[in-house]
Amino acid sequence: MPDLLSQYLPLAVFVAVAALISGVLAIAPFVVAYQAPDPEKLSAYECGFNAFDDARMRFDVRYYLVSLLFIIFDLEVAFLFPWAIAFKQAGSAGFWAVMVFLGVLTIGFVYEWRKGALEWE
Repeated sequence: MPDLLSQYLPLAVFVAVAALISGVLAIAPFVVAYQAPDPEKLSAYECGFNAFDDARMRFDVRYYLVSLLFIIFDLEVAFLFPWAIAFKQAGSAGFWAVMVFLGVLTIGFVYEWRKGALEWE
């Protein structure tokens, strides 16, 4: 049993130090911060002028389509980097799996393109 505890001691020390540092960093702004901000600092700020509409207004559906397109290509890059590193070990099955993946992404891209999600008026 003491051998098992000695193996987990570095992990316990790491967790304790991480908790201590995160606690200090969470409390420090309240201790160090300047407590008398001027009215300009407290004013509403949005792109250089005061807000002119409700924050819960409806957005155009194209906004969401472009964000989905961004997520698609972000995921594509996230999957392609590890695949490119392990390309030789993946073999032909790995190659064709990624080709199917890219094909599905291409179909999604063509669908969004035909729906006009990339055109702004």
